Amino acid sequence: MDRALEGLLAVLALICSVIPHEVAHGYVAWKLGDPTAKLSRRLTLNPLRHIDPIGSILIPGILVFMRLVTRVNVPVFGWAKPVPINPWYFRDPPRGIMYVSLAGPATNMGVALLAAGLGRLLWLTGPPDFLYWPMVFLTYLGVISLFLAFLNLLPIPPLDGSKVLAFFLPPDLRRQYLSLGMFGILILFALLYFTPVLQWLGEVAFRIWGYISW
Repeated sequence: MDRALEGLLAVLALICSVIPHEVAHGYVAWKLGDPTAKLSRRLTLNPLRHIDPIGSILIPGILVFMRLVTRVNVPVFGWAKPVPINPWYFRDPPRGIMYVSLAGPATNMGVALLAAGLGRLLWLTGPPDFLYWPMVFLTYLGVISLFLAFLNLLPIPPLDGSKVLAFFLPPDLRRQYLSLGMFGILILFALLYFTPVLQWLGEVAFRIWGYISW
């Protein structure tokens, strides 16, 4: 029962990490003149507007199962439905895309800092018997948020980091580089199974969480 509850809290923490990430993309795009996300009713924290059955439930559920039942130490990650944007509304489309892309990882870092602050507050005010499961949730929330921030900053199309890097490339090279986005998921899964990159990102997220949390 404890393992099941821990898994549920991990998936809930993931949802609480990916939804603000996507909302931040849409909000910054809206502030830059693009109403697409707002008209699509995606500038909301309502999870029903953002949950992707595969990226928000199936993949995280499999990863949580591997961690808690088979004891395989894999990072828990997933994704929500991408918020639609139309960069042609931006005064400077490449720069606007960069700002929109940075908004997601920056929001994840903010969520991690918020989780750390709430954890410190609970530690000071909450009764010891009440602290365990809230602390478990806040730890998952902080670590997963940091992990998603670092993961999305990888310069692999279509991750956010690739759009930041693309801003600094010449136009022709930018188009060729971003066209690799169709292979991005395959590259990510190759990194997951054949390299220690994702494990390293998870370790970095844990270390940073250790510095900012209680």
